[in-house]
Amino acid sequence: MSLAAVGEDSGLQRFGAAGSGSGLFINLRRAAGFWRAAGGVGTVHHLAFRAASDEEQLARRSEIEAQGFGITPVIDRQYFHSVYFREPGGVLFEIATDGPGFAIDEPGSELGTHLRLPPMYEPDRLRIEAALPPLRLPRVAAGEER
Repeated sequence: MSLAAVGEDSGLQRFGAAGSGSGLFINLRRAAGFWRAAGGVGTVHHLAFRAASDEEQLARRSEIEAQGFGITPVIDRQYFHSVYFREPGGVLFEIATDGPGFAIDEPGSELGTHLRLPPMYEPDRLRIEAALPPLRLPRVAAGEER
């Protein structure tokens, strides 16, 4: 995943990616005797990594496949493209592209004000909406930006 070991302390290993900003470090704790990854309440479903473009994603996909990991073909998620594979402990990893982005079906000024669903989930809209908790947007004073 192009991460480099940057430190270790009391069984906690830190790996980092090049660049600046948030999301550049992963901390892993060594803990012997645990079972492989399993789904359920209180667990992580998957870890997602960013690919700035389709080309970057395909290059990373090829690297992972060359290492012998089973990896999915590119899956179009409408707002981004994803590939998935499991690390040796069974945790699901995703590499998702930045684009095409969430502003493809509504203006940026309205993002987050309506529930947008990819076409494959539209038949389940009523069930999905019924399961969501109500959201209240913060009030914005006149002249302020959100």
